[in-house]
Amino acid sequence: MAQGGSSAAGRVTVYSVTGCPRCLQAKSTLHKLGLPVCDVDVNQHAAVRARVRELTGCTAVPQIFFNGVHVGGNEDLQKMPPEELQRLVLLVQEKPAPPDAPPLPEERISHTAGTGDGASELSEVLRNVILKLYADHLSTDGKRVDYKAMSQNSSFRRYCELAVQLQRVELMSLGREERLAFFINIYNSLVIHGNLRLGFPKNVWQRYRFFNYVSYLIGGEVFTLEDIENGVLRGNKRGMAQLLKPFSRTDPRLQLALPDPEPLIHFALNCGAKGCPPIKTYTPQGIDSQLRTAAEAFLGNDDGCVLDPGRGEVKLSRIFKWYKVDFGGTDEKLLVWVLDHMAESPKKSCLQSLLSAGNVRLSFLPYDWSTNCSH
Repeated sequence: MAQGGSSAAGRVTVYSVTGCPRCLQAKSTLHKLGLPVCDVDVNQHAAVRARVRELTGCTAVPQIFFNGVHVGGNEDLQKMPPEELQRLVLLVQEKPAPPDAPPLPEERISHTAGTGDGASELSEVLRNVILKLYADHLSTDGKRVDYKAMSQNSSFRRYCELAVQLQRVELMSLGREERLAFFINIYNSLVIHGNLRLGFPKNVWQRYRFFNYVSYLIGGEVFTLEDIENGVLRGNKRGMAQLLKPFSRTDPRLQLALPDPEPLIHFALNCGAKGCPPIKTYTPQGIDSQLRTAAEAFLGNDDGCVLDPGRGEVKLSRIFKWYKVDFGGTDEKLLVWVLDHMAESPKKSCLQSLLSAGNVRLSFLPYDWSTNCSH
């Protein structure tokens, strides 16, 4: 891959494995130095792994080389005296890697320059760890979480280590699809993380405090759950019981807000209550299709939509009442939106008949705020 305009003659080679927090921290530090980083996943290249072990005498990752100079691991890089680090930076900038430099796999590797941000990479690593946790501790329908068992899982400790790396990522390079997937996945994980650390909110005041307090430091800025949902994903709209928009005009986080609210996020975000949609993870590739599928599933379930043809009544999840503005702002536009986002089914045909007949009664189902804990 191209070096993103880097003029360095040499290279820094990092031998790493996917999901390693120390590897991510090392690569973040190197990117900030403006150096081209050749990232080699040794789990994918057994021959290279064996050769690196011969050269370094180490099996731990990362192992870092400036051209042919072995620096060591992440701790060695972080503790390196500034003058020594500057000498190695100049070495890479001015001299090409020697013929006996550490090996690279024959196939193309991940080769990025100092402009790399690591946000997409970290997002994917976090998603893989989250998938493992969900596979182990989510019910098959995605509605309940075994929080106690999750807190004792080594993958959760690994997730906590990775979450610290969020403070170093550069978010402005994320496109719309990457932004959607990144913040939806982070929101759902942060809710679980907050519940494990602080306990479950049990009343209206505790819920208000939870969603306005629980936060991650991402890219140097604090993002609460409210900031993620209403600031980023809803295009900086006021949330429930909010007097002001999350981001002011001078708030740097405003640049990350979607241009318009994305109504489909309401079927992907899970606030830790039984009334929420199931928990899933999302990828940038095909994110709109994934969200559409989540909406169809939610509306096909009685938690999302119940029809009473005899009374000419449509009962919707209270989510549609709280965020009606995202679905058109009026009862009529809301019902049309619901119809348009239902999967083909007898239920959709019934709704179509109700709407065609006119005089539809719209009401909203009770919302179950009890925790989605499975024990």
